[in-house]
Amino acid sequence: MSTYREDRRADRAAERAQDREDRRLELDAQREREAAKAEEKRKDADAKRRQEQADKKARQAEAAAKKAAAAARRARLIRWLKANPATLFVAFVMVASIVPAILSQIGALTGASVAAPMAGLLAAMLEGGAWAITFMGKQAEDAGREPRKYRIGTWAVATVAAAVNFWHGLEAYGEHPWVAFVLGASSLFAIYIWDLKTHGSHGKTKAEKQAEKERRAHVSARRKHHPQIVEQAVKLQAALPYGALDDEAAFAAAWRIHTGAEPGLSAQLYATATEAVLQLGAAFELGDNVREELLETGFKATRLNPFAELTQTPTTQAGIGSNAPEPPVDKPRETPARGRSAEELNELLPDALSAAAELVAEGKQISASGLAKKLQIRREDALKLRDRVIEQRRLHVA
Repeated sequence: MSTYREDRRADRAAERAQDREDRRLELDAQREREAAKAEEKRKDADAKRRQEQADKKARQAEAAAKKAAAAARRARLIRWLKANPATLFVAFVMVASIVPAILSQIGALTGASVAAPMAGLLAAMLEGGAWAITFMGKQAEDAGREPRKYRIGTWAVATVAAAVNFWHGLEAYGEHPWVAFVLGASSLFAIYIWDLKTHGSHGKTKAEKQAEKERRAHVSARRKHHPQIVEQAVKLQAALPYGALDDEAAFAAAWRIHTGAEPGLSAQLYATATEAVLQLGAAFELGDNVREELLETGFKATRLNPFAELTQTPTTQAGIGSNAPEPPVDKPRETPARGRSAEELNELLPDALSAAAELVAEGKQISASGLAKKLQIRREDALKLRDRVIEQRRLHVA
């Protein structure tokens, strides 16, 4: 009996323990579910916050892009206005001219008992027709076609419109006839302004006009001095397909045909140049053979020159002496270690005289630097030799 009761107590204790365990497990599961829900809610809130931040950044970027695009458009407009002020004012003047012209024509037509809708259409026909032809001419000109017929048509229609406005002005403002001229000009002025805008800036610049003038002068001189070669050049161009040979290439080819030389040269010019070189060589050879006589003549001419004050040149005749005072030369301090002795200078004197004669033959002055270069000696020694050479030549002439 006692055993049964004990078993029952044990069973009830086990059931109570199982119930507690079940409740604990259920509480743990509930807490996990709540934690999962809280984590999911937190993740949803975090995702929502990130999405809101992303949307905000996207809106800010879009606004910044729109602002930058607007700033760029304003900058482009400002640049265009700065670069094209004439276009802006031309458009303003054209509007200010066209609108009064149309209103005047409508007034003229309605004053002639024409219905207002028809008067508006007829006025638009006149002014609009003139501008339609104008823009067709601009399109033809841009395409490289001749726009003359369009310009003639534009001015013809504009003249008719101007006549209507002028007639209406005389009738409506009889006491002030000058108004009629203003109204008539309103149909022509816009066309004139547009024509200046589209064609007035296409003329040649001053530099282009000067170049064109010089080119015509060059062609004229070429035809004057080389008529046969120019004629031959024209024949060459005519014999070849059009555009195959330009003017300069044709003239160069014709020159080679007639002279056998490059353009600008000829057998006569070569002969003249050769003869001049030979004459110059003969003159140098003659001067070398009669050097002493030339020196003596030049020295005497210098002494007997009655206008010495008018011949202040760096070198005098025969290269002896100088009419202009020479700048002072800083002479080095005489030291035994520098310069040649008097005996050595006397030995160099004959060579110095020969070098001086060469300087004179070359048309140069007898100077210390020239002697130093010819004899390959120091400038100090050349200074002393120069004085001795000049003294020797004066003694020889005397």
